[in-house]
Amino acid sequence: MESWRKVWREGFAPVLSRTGLMALRRALTGDDGRLLQGSTTSPPPLMCVQDWPVEAACALGFCGWQGEGLETVGEVEEFFARACFEADQRLGEPAACRWFLNWFDDTPRDEMRRELLAEVERALADRLPVDQVAPELEQIKPAKTAAA
Repeated sequence: MESWRKVWREGFAPVLSRTGLMALRRALTGDDGRLLQGSTTSPPPLMCVQDWPVEAACALGFCGWQGEGLETVGEVEEFFARACFEADQRLGEPAACRWFLNWFDDTPRDEMRRELLAEVERALADRLPVDQVAPELEQIKPAKTAAA
């Protein structure tokens, strides 16, 4: 498996919300011009524009901006940094997130959209809404406990 896929599947996808992944799926499907390669956000994440509204964002930033309702450059930059930290922790490697980030920035847009869309679809298919999972778990746990 390519390094970028491993980082996406094991590092990023598990920590991104379903809402964020769905927003990213829409952006990839429709080739949304606000999905930005080569930078975390537009305007760029500089101290002097931290309170400015985001106009475009990378894949991770897009999940926070369009999926979580974050509005400012500072909020999206903080979301991005937390996601990268979490991915590195989950993978047990400092800066492991770079494998995905470099791939996302350097891959031709059509190829990136096609391959990342498949990964986003995979991540969404692996999930069920929490309100559907919780009742099933409540029913299974007592039965397993009684059988043991």
